[in-house]
Amino acid sequence: MARAGLTVDRLIAAAADLADEAGFENVTLSALARRFGVKDASLYSHVRGLEDLRTRLALHAGGELIDRIAMAVAGRAGKDALTAFAGAYRAYALEHPGRYAATQIRIDQSLIADSPAMRRTADITYGMLRAYGLDEPDLTDAVRLLRSTFHGYCALESTGGFGAARDVQASWAKAVDALHLALTHWPRETKNDD
Repeated sequence: MARAGLTVDRLIAAAADLADEAGFENVTLSALARRFGVKDASLYSHVRGLEDLRTRLALHAGGELIDRIAMAVAGRAGKDALTAFAGAYRAYALEHPGRYAATQIRIDQSLIADSPAMRRTADITYGMLRAYGLDEPDLTDAVRLLRSTFHGYCALESTGGFGAARDVQASWAKAVDALHLALTHWPRETKNDD
């Protein structure tokens, strides 16, 4: 079977497309091999197995997501940056459901530390939150609040979980307003000087 031009980058791009078309859980070596008209074994010269493929896909999608967020927040601060960040996050999650699902998997911490995209994600997210005057450990808590709110909203929206009683965009805008208020009035960690 022909395998001319088969590279890791092409495999990951095809896996990303497959994830969006069929769902992240359906990204398998067999399905990917069929796309390229090769045997499964041909892929092992490019990836170590399914876990490696999915990890690479997660890092690829995370890079795409943070690129989109970075463009949206450039030159903004405070509520404007938060609104832009949230909008870019939501748009990516809704436009690329399989890729977005990949960004939610647990990745080995050593791979995260070596990933420029993951470092950039931390830099941009923490940088945006520092405009609210937050320092550790409050920064980590705020990141967790944003991620859980954005992810929960996008997960419910993508499955039609909100129904039609109110415009979903209007509710999203209120959620972002509420996050801005929470960040502005963050209950700071008090340090004991004992």
